[in-house]
Amino acid sequence: MDSLYKKLLTYSYNIVGSYEDAKDLVQDALEKYVGVDESTVLNKENYLTRSVINHSLNFKKQICRQSKYGVWLPEPVPTETPDAGLIKENVARYSLLVLMEKLTPRERAVFILKEAFDYSHEEIAGLLNISTYNSRKLLSRSKKALHQPAMRHAIHNRKIVASYIEAITSGNVKELEKLLTEDVKVYADGGSKVKVIGESVTGRTATVQLLLLVYNQYQSNYTCRIHFFNHEPAVCFFDKHKMVICQILHIRENKVAGLYAILDVAKLPLITR
Repeated sequence: MDSLYKKLLTYSYNIVGSYEDAKDLVQDALEKYVGVDESTVLNKENYLTRSVINHSLNFKKQICRQSKYGVWLPEPVPTETPDAGLIKENVARYSLLVLMEKLTPRERAVFILKEAFDYSHEEIAGLLNISTYNSRKLLSRSKKALHQPAMRHAIHNRKIVASYIEAITSGNVKELEKLLTEDVKVYADGGSKVKVIGESVTGRTATVQLLLLVYNQYQSNYTCRIHFFNHEPAVCFFDKHKMVICQILHIRENKVAGLYAILDVAKLPLITR
């Protein structure tokens, strides 16, 4: 796949949090470029980058992300196997992608360009039509809001995830408690059809109760496998060959600090490809 297309797609995905929407936005920018007089374009890559980022920013400002059941979560993309047209090493890790929803679209764009692609503030200013001072301020605000500047981190040891699965499937409350942080938080996205918890559940005790209840009532008849999406491990439940639930785990200091459960069927097909 063309390297510039992959770069543009990665920019857009990190900004909008949806692979399918990112593809549409990049395609729209490319189609509009066909009608441009290239003699007036000094640098094709810069022109298309600016166009895709602006398209993505406008989309992010206009779209109202909502889930009828639970909370809206971004579409995850695989990062353990050949990528889905994205530059894998520049894809934001999933827990950070969720946190970035609290940023303004412009803060998000500056953060991504600086932290994922190592753009200078002068380059960012040119792309976003802002001053270098504003670029620095936007980056500072975004880092402060996120409390964690790193875009990515290494894939975690599968043993932690395997222990998590073993604790849930065996109903071992004490072992599961050991694997969770005190302030662990659970989010679930059921989309428009699957009824799930409210916006979130917080705390070790409440999370253990929820995980075991959900497993015993809904997941015990499914097979589960470990996969990795957006540089973080996931426990995926399958009904035969069809994925029905994906739980992405954010691990901090060898414990599960966050769990993002995706049951929205509109997002799961992308994960199984």
